[in-house]
Amino acid sequence: MSADVTVRGSDDVTANEAAAVEQERVEAVETDRTGDGGTGPGSAAETARAAAEPVARDRVVAVVGTGTMGQGIAQVALVAGHPVRLYDSAPGRAGEAVAALAARLDRLVEKGRLDAGAREAAAGRLHAAGELAELADAALVVEAIVEDLAVKRRLFADLEEVVGDDTVLATNTSSLSVTAIAGGLRLPGRFVGLHFFNPAPLLPLVEVVSGFATDPDTATRAYGTVRGWGKTPVRCADTPGFIVNRVARPFYAEALRVHEEGGADPATIDAALRESGGFRMGPFELTDLIGQDVNEAVTRSVWDSFHQDPKFTPSLAQRRLVESGRLGRKAGHGWFSYAEGAERPEPHTAPPAKAPEKIVVRGDLEPAEPLVGLFEEAGIKVRRRGGSGHIQLPGGALLGLADGETSFEYPDAEIIYFDLALDYARATRIVLSAGEHVSPESVAEAVGLFQALGKRVSVIGDVPGMIVARTVAMLADLAADAVDRGVATAEDVDTAMRLGVNYPLGPLEWAGKVGHARVRALLMSLHERYPTGRYAPSPGTARRGYAEEGRDSR
Repeated sequence: MSADVTVRGSDDVTANEAAAVEQERVEAVETDRTGDGGTGPGSAAETARAAAEPVARDRVVAVVGTGTMGQGIAQVALVAGHPVRLYDSAPGRAGEAVAALAARLDRLVEKGRLDAGAREAAAGRLHAAGELAELADAALVVEAIVEDLAVKRRLFADLEEVVGDDTVLATNTSSLSVTAIAGGLRLPGRFVGLHFFNPAPLLPLVEVVSGFATDPDTATRAYGTVRGWGKTPVRCADTPGFIVNRVARPFYAEALRVHEEGGADPATIDAALRESGGFRMGPFELTDLIGQDVNEAVTRSVWDSFHQDPKFTPSLAQRRLVESGRLGRKAGHGWFSYAEGAERPEPHTAPPAKAPEKIVVRGDLEPAEPLVGLFEEAGIKVRRRGGSGHIQLPGGALLGLADGETSFEYPDAEIIYFDLALDYARATRIVLSAGEHVSPESVAEAVGLFQALGKRVSVIGDVPGMIVARTVAMLADLAADAVDRGVATAEDVDTAMRLGVNYPLGPLEWAGKVGHARVRALLMSLHERYPTGRYAPSPGTARRGYAEEGRDSR
């Protein structure tokens, strides 16, 4: 058996490495099992109850693989109070990891996060294992080795020959099937996925992944154990990408699409999603941080796993970037240059323009309705009239919230679109788009209107759905689809996306704020313009949209 440790092949690096641990509700352990109905010591109910309880703090937790992720998981278990054993197939590497972890504990003491006594106690519980046989008494073994199915299967087959039948075996894979890894085991029911996010000691989320054969008690025990470690676990079925790497694909993909269509440059797209969408990092700078090769490989893996479903289609532009060797920060160049002295490109920002003195708001602006009060506070006279939800400028041009249509479809009218914002009051940038037939004077009026609110304004190409709106709609669509397919609950999906990739809102929470009906309508508009199936609303999105319309019509 050979289990070489490599850097993990996933894009579970986030922009918020110091996220606070969020407390979750306590889940009751199910004890009413079929069997003899007894509840005393030695009964079937008692056995089931014990099997579902968290791993006791005095039991050994073993970690196989001593790379960054393996060391991080070991640190989490160690600080929680467990005896920890580290194993690596490469001679001497486990000992090096123990020394590195001891240094990490020293830094925690220096920062006041751990007292000296606790540090000494933790160091005394940490040991390197020279052979797999030294993990025999472990209650939980977590694997964090190379993302290779054959290597992982071989490792767990060897582990089954060593550990007891009640030991929980767990993989930290982010891209392989938990079911497939456990497929050759004698007892696949005690196998579960525990997908930590990097860096494991800081990021709170853990996806607890049940394979096809995972016993419910095993999942419950794993869930309770990592929750006891101060993590926020979410339950997930074994599906490509699990929750986060499945639902997050549009955050990258839609930005790449807008860029490929010539709608905007990477710096402007990043700025739109940060300054208007409320995301911590833009997709181009984030993929440069993750590594273009890693991010593209995860996208391609999910696409292949879903039989090349168009909703997950990889980007040709990103493929070319990878082929050119521009892999991001680690290579010194990705979408942006990281050479010494290199200047980051600035997002396109419109020059100052005169604000109109008055506007007409026709109908309800729905998610953009807060803009009306902001205009009035800025001293712009607002007249309300009936209509279909748009702003009429003095020169006659109409401003509308991105809905999946394009300005050039209305050659006899001057239509200017503005993008969705997480919070129009707090957004520092507004994005506009207009067809070539819209006069520069009308565009300047629209620019001046938003500049009067203290916003920076970017004018991009006339792309349907623009940037933030289409990204949020696609995230919400994949989230709804995951829930309806039983991958996870709506609560767990939203929690995973907020904590795993630091989204400002969970996708379904955001869809509820924007309106499920509006999300469905926007996707339908995009589907009409890109009839590939990529933007066709999932049944889950359609159901939520029609249900919302039904409630509103009562």
